[in-house]
Amino acid sequence: MNATATTTATVYVVDDDPSVRRALPRLLRSAGMDAIAFDSLTSLLATNLRTEDACIVADVRLEHEDGLTLPRLLAERGLTIPVVFLTAVDSLDMRDGALHAGGAAFFRKPVDDQALIDAIRWALARERSESPR
Repeated sequence: MNATATTTATVYVVDDDPSVRRALPRLLRSAGMDAIAFDSLTSLLATNLRTEDACIVADVRLEHEDGLTLPRLLAERGLTIPVVFLTAVDSLDMRDGALHAGGAAFFRKPVDDQALIDAIRWALARERSESPR
């Protein structure tokens, strides 16, 4: 059995809404994932982020920050972590922007719990298969 199979995935949640920062980590932990919540991109990026078997779930609209910049900010730091975007205000332009920015998935809040968990697992599996060994 390889190390990846026994490693618990880490999901970083970035949302400026305190209720989301409480609810999503609780959901993710119930699905067997570690979850750490942040209120901003700035606080997330100030952390020593795990990149292997990790994913970020980020709100598109954060107070004073544009969540869509996250994939670029990660790349500038040499970090490869899949990003699943969430938004309360959905539009075709925002969906296109999220996918163009490099998002692995895009969901409107309130998000279906199982759909989010499945998207995170898919993004993690895709990242594992694309990572050089």
